[in-house]
Amino acid sequence: MSHVSKSKIQNNLTVDAFDERPEIITNAKRAYDAALSLAISKGSDRSRAILAMAEAIKNSADEILEANTLDLEASREMAVPELILDWLKLTPSRLENTVEILQRLGELSDPLRKVRSADYQLEDSQSYSQLMPLGVIAFIYEAFPDLAAIAAGLCIKTGNSIILKGSAEASNSNIAIGHALSLAIAEAGLPEGSLQLITKEHGTSVRDVITQDQYINLAIPYGRSSLIQQVVRQSTYPVLKSAMGNCYLYWSPNASMEMVRWVIIDSHASQPDPVNAIEKVLIHRQCVPSSLTILCNCLQEKGFELRGDQDLVEAFPQLHLAKYTEWEYAYLKKIVAFKLVDDLEHAIAWINEYSSGHADGIVTDSYQESRQFALGVNSASTYINASPRFCRNPSRGDSIFLGMSNQKGNRRGLISWESLTTVKHIIQGNGRF
Repeated sequence: MSHVSKSKIQNNLTVDAFDERPEIITNAKRAYDAALSLAISKGSDRSRAILAMAEAIKNSADEILEANTLDLEASREMAVPELILDWLKLTPSRLENTVEILQRLGELSDPLRKVRSADYQLEDSQSYSQLMPLGVIAFIYEAFPDLAAIAAGLCIKTGNSIILKGSAEASNSNIAIGHALSLAIAEAGLPEGSLQLITKEHGTSVRDVITQDQYINLAIPYGRSSLIQQVVRQSTYPVLKSAMGNCYLYWSPNASMEMVRWVIIDSHASQPDPVNAIEKVLIHRQCVPSSLTILCNCLQEKGFELRGDQDLVEAFPQLHLAKYTEWEYAYLKKIVAFKLVDDLEHAIAWINEYSSGHADGIVTDSYQESRQFALGVNSASTYINASPRFCRNPSRGDSIFLGMSNQKGNRRGLISWESLTTVKHIIQGNGRF
């Protein structure tokens, strides 16, 4: 590694010793300055940097996995919950998937500078709009060290700089990945500060990061709901809420039990974070009891824990009683709770009250029911006779997805590169006045 490259990496990951300002302010200012340069950079340069990031992760795989082993050992000694351990664990397969995502991102066309016609025109001028970067993105994540690379790739692709604030459990993994990414960014010639990694040695809290509204434009928290809510409550700049679990499925009386079974099982198959896993199933009272028995047996064979409301528990002893508070919270485990409802209207009302609001589905043979459900459920995404299974790197289309959002506003649904852009309006006059 050259002396220049080492210096650039150090500048990206740490703060100059002579800077007397709090470290987070220096980091945020550096990211802000980098964002100004990235906003006017060439798409080919950003794509080349992302491909270099992919190659760096690939070449550093052994070092990253060794660092991850240290994190896992330390976390087990500290009795970190199994859920977080699963999120924390890196495997060769997970790293290969990260490399593939970065390679695909690097090969996609530049999303910026795409000109769109404006909704209005002024006299003696031409008005148009185009996509532009937001500026500085703070990605605050719990475990999931590989997501740092994907988030960084999405930000660089869209001309944004990124500040990474990971959890203490993944500190060694985060540093190893951060070094690899910073090396690639530096050697590709992108501005210093394009990627900032906040480590535990900095002594910087989540609150410190999410109150730098002078320099940072958007926060994206990723993890358990407690982390999401902390960022939402304390942030002084906009937050793009991510969401996991507590997705509902309505089982219509005219629907196939086999379809219901497939949707539930497939929705839990995404690893390590089954974002859109069906955890609650609302059943029309007219559904055949024998079908539920068969479904429960199938799910139990797949390792699911099953729960139900009072009526169902009395009729099906294999179900454990679900507490009333459970209907509005995510299990984030292979647990499914069943509840009887009187009709579709009741199901829609219940989902709107208790669902996480980011992905809910219906299984039905009725087109009218499917339309009523899709329009009536106030969720970011609705699925009709389809699995809501989440995939970051879908085989079709030109988008890579970081996660799902239940944000009520302009950025609901899948979090992609478009979520990290905004629109600039440009009015070109003809010189007359």
